[in-house]
Amino acid sequence: MPGVGSGRPFSSRRTWVIDVVLMFTTFIIGIVAAGALVIEVPRPVFTTVVVGLVLVATGSVVARFVTRPDHLKALQSHQILEIADRSLVYLRRGLDDETAQAVCRLALEETEAAAVAITDTEQVLGFAGIGEDHHEVGGPILTRATREAIETNEHRILSTRDEIGCPRAGCLLRAAIVVPLQIRNEPVGTLKFYYTTPRLLNETQVTMVEGLARLLSTQLELSELERQTALACRMELKALQAQINPHFLFNTINTIASLIRTDPPRARDLLREFARFYRRTLEENEELVPLERELEYARSYLVFEHARFGDRVQVTEEIDAEAMQVLVPAFIVQPLVENCVQHGMRADEPLHISVSARVENGTLVLAVADDGVGIAPSVLPRILEAGYGKGLGIALKNVDDRLRGRFSTGSGLTVASEEGVGTTVTATLALADTPTGEGDDA
Repeated sequence: MPGVGSGRPFSSRRTWVIDVVLMFTTFIIGIVAAGALVIEVPRPVFTTVVVGLVLVATGSVVARFVTRPDHLKALQSHQILEIADRSLVYLRRGLDDETAQAVCRLALEETEAAAVAITDTEQVLGFAGIGEDHHEVGGPILTRATREAIETNEHRILSTRDEIGCPRAGCLLRAAIVVPLQIRNEPVGTLKFYYTTPRLLNETQVTMVEGLARLLSTQLELSELERQTALACRMELKALQAQINPHFLFNTINTIASLIRTDPPRARDLLREFARFYRRTLEENEELVPLERELEYARSYLVFEHARFGDRVQVTEEIDAEAMQVLVPAFIVQPLVENCVQHGMRADEPLHISVSARVENGTLVLAVADDGVGIAPSVLPRILEAGYGKGLGIALKNVDDRLRGRFSTGSGLTVASEEGVGTTVTATLALADTPTGEGDDA
């Protein structure tokens, strides 16, 4: 049975019933009124006839108002948008058995269809309504017109039981509208509305189903875009892992080699730490990790810089507890720290690096500052361009792009520097709809 939805447009069947009732009532009242002119009719009867004529006239006006084209279009638009809005939470995950079945239920509740189905190009993904007991989800597409709609990328209107092609003899479905679902103008499935009588196959219903199919197709395209974006981020992460800074590699190996002669136990420990460090660099496959893990990775990097420069590199941290479990893109803290060492180190003075993180007003603010040589004013405007400020082969521009692409408006890097005084790189992550990493195994 079709669900009862708010704001549903009157069907042509309902309009026809209203017209018949009004015509019949008008005819009876007219006979009584005409008789009153020929024979004497009691005053109560005559009054009733007059009132009846007024009511019929009023009823006609009201009936025509609720069934006029602009009113139907407004109700139809509301109906389509209601279904599309409620289906967004499902279709953003893509088109599969679970999401298709949920959307079929929603469409059935909000329309006068006897049944609603969604298919991909080969099988039925969802079905709700009359015939649910034998129109099996997961089964192959049986309706020839459905395959034709997919092949031609055009809608089909079925007005007979034979066109529907249901093998069940007692199936009550007698008509259907089949509209392709598309991604980038290519059919990926169909949306099907079934009815128990061809009389419901009117322009209003066809327009409504086509409009809903277009909105659902748009949602599927957005879902595919999100999936492609996530895939691109993972591929970018893999590319970053392959960009090992050879200078850091060679300097670390040389440091370990020199320690083998002067301090073998420390050289052995450093070599083990070096293996763990690069294993993490090469094997990390999560797009988002807790900030706590990123800080640990940066500390591992600093072990080698301390081995190389000794007390000339001094680091302090000021991290709010709330910030530790915020999920951030992998490999964003270590490049900022390495840039301090690589570009801020003075020839004969220690370098002080401070790392701070706090969450305020739904935003993570991560700052890495040093008191090094600073950046020349002529270079500062270009520091976030490709090729500038590389750490482990990961440019600051890349970190900035990933933050802007992954988080809400206002996210990204800002660089402030004064030559001879130092540099501060601030990463801002707007955390709207971004989960924390509580419960992460790391």
